[in-house]
Amino acid sequence: MKMDEVIARINVLVKKAKTPEGLTAEELAERDKLRRIYIDSVKANLVGQLENTYIVGPDGKKKKLEHK
Repeated sequence: MKMDEVIARINVLVKKAKTPEGLTAEELAERDKLRRIYIDSVKANLVGQLENTYIVGPDGKKKKLEHK
C-alpha cells in the first residue's frame, strides 16, 4: 500500500469516527494499524535523512552526525 493510500484511508476513518455512528471494532483496529505504518514510515525517513547529514565546522571540515 502506498503512503498516499494509507493517508487517504486514515482520513476516511477519522471523518467516520467523528460521525454519530463512529467506527466498528474492525475499523478501529485498521486505523491503529495504518497509523503505526505511517509513524514508522516518518521515523524511517527521518533516520535516513539524519544519517546523511553533515555539520560543517568553522574551518570548513565536514563532520558526520553520530548516533547517540
